[in-house]
Amino acid sequence: MAINLDFPPGVTPLDGDELASLIPSHITTQGELNEWEQLNIVQGENWARKQRKEILNEAFLRQLHKQMFGETWKWAGDFRKSDKNIGVDWLKIGVELKKLLDDTHFQIEHASYPPDEIAIRFHHRLVAIHSFPNGNGRHARLMADLLIERLGKPRFTWGSHGLVDANDTRKNYIAALQAADRRDIAPLLAFARS
Repeated sequence: MAINLDFPPGVTPLDGDELASLIPSHITTQGELNEWEQLNIVQGENWARKQRKEILNEAFLRQLHKQMFGETWKWAGDFRKSDKNIGVDWLKIGVELKKLLDDTHFQIEHASYPPDEIAIRFHHRLVAIHSFPNGNGRHARLMADLLIERLGKPRFTWGSHGLVDANDTRKNYIAALQAADRRDIAPLLAFARS
């Protein structure tokens, strides 16, 4: 059965091999895929909230992605093996993640920034690395939520609307990410609490 996917602005398109790794065979539309993934993401979030172990390491990042997308994609939790429209060279994912995790540990230990800014800077760099074939934004937002909660603050609201569909909230989110790419973190900080 063929699947008909729409890729709204800012979404990482999947290649043929990645699409062939879809686990549920009944999905044929983007809407069905979004709904299925959302159910899987809720399960992943429930798993994550029960964890008491360290979250700022590669093993946890991979396991969280697998928990969020493991009933949807065979490649869930595995780093991408090709370059995309966003992200570091796929061969550098491990190195860039190590730098991000080390930097974040340092920022926490030395209170380099307020907690919100530590978590949002982490989120921005995790999205920019783009470790997985897909689901990077959703994964990075949940990681930022888990991190900010570990830092003693409430989770972020992320514009209070879904970010999967092409809408004004998604446009604002992408614009805030692009501002952070230009070293202006303020719009992303504001968006995360909007």
